[in-house]
Amino acid sequence: MAEVHVLAIDLAKRSFQVSGTARGGAVLFNRTVSRSKLEQLLRGQTPCIVAMESCATGHYWGRVAHAFGHEVRLIPPIYVKPFVKRQKNDAADATAIAEAALRPNMHCVTVKSAEHQARAVAFRTHQCFVTRRTQLINSLRRHLAEFGIVVAKGPANLKSLMEMMDDATVDLPETARDIVRLYLEQIELLTHKVDELTLRLRDAVRETVEMRRLCTVPGVGPITAGAVLAFAPDLRAFSSGRNFAAWLGLVPRQHSTGGKARLGSVSKMGQHDIRKLLIVGAMSRIRWIVRKGVLPDNWLGRILGRKPRMVAAVALANKMARIIWDMMTHEQNYRMA
Repeated sequence: MAEVHVLAIDLAKRSFQVSGTARGGAVLFNRTVSRSKLEQLLRGQTPCIVAMESCATGHYWGRVAHAFGHEVRLIPPIYVKPFVKRQKNDAADATAIAEAALRPNMHCVTVKSAEHQARAVAFRTHQCFVTRRTQLINSLRRHLAEFGIVVAKGPANLKSLMEMMDDATVDLPETARDIVRLYLEQIELLTHKVDELTLRLRDAVRETVEMRRLCTVPGVGPITAGAVLAFAPDLRAFSSGRNFAAWLGLVPRQHSTGGKARLGSVSKMGQHDIRKLLIVGAMSRIRWIVRKGVLPDNWLGRILGRKPRMVAAVALANKMARIIWDMMTHEQNYRMA
């Protein structure tokens, strides 16, 4: 029997489809393996190329396969889809992964370490708690509006609502008061947890050189710096700052043909967390400039003079991404031009 050259794994929760391919491309086997036996298969397999889609558990199994001496290739699912033949099933997916892994120009994802993923979990937890708190505040404001009580937006305006619930003159049924207090307790708990996670991210700025270096960029704070270190691979994997900006989805979408270039809106093809935070940071810089009343005589000022603010914010976020790539690859702090 020919030796396995590519071991393609279609990842799942309990059962995994494994396809073994020879060096010439012939399929040697394509079978289902349980979760408990997948690690045994990787341990007993002679070193080969282990190909998987870059999904939630791909990095964990990539580390497991790498520990057994295999070469790991994590392929974005969008690059695997063109190789699926007709019907969609696990066997066809595993075969498509093997074919995609054999392409010489295929772009693969770098396997993240456990510490790298832990930073991503901390950031996502912070964002999840902030989103959940916003949902609770909006629900509470909507319920109170039915009784004619209008509360301003934001968690900072909830202190007056706490005092209102203790005021007997406020026309509100006692059942509704109990529900409002329940909302306020949950919002206060989430606010406490959000503040703890924010302080943890700020403490990380003092501990790591990379975080301190990123925070020197105008418009980049501890949250954005933490997102860059949590979700972006080693920036040296990108050949230029433009490639990093393209990976973030901050470059125009192309629909060019016949030698005629057609550029549309930003592609949004990359990491949405970093892209969103860079645009938010760019918009905060633009608001500060507009608030001064006089546009600066530089690149950003000229863009603001002829383009909408959001278009200028995306352009500035693109420039910030290129600056971040240059700083991190050359290990230099930000210098004002």
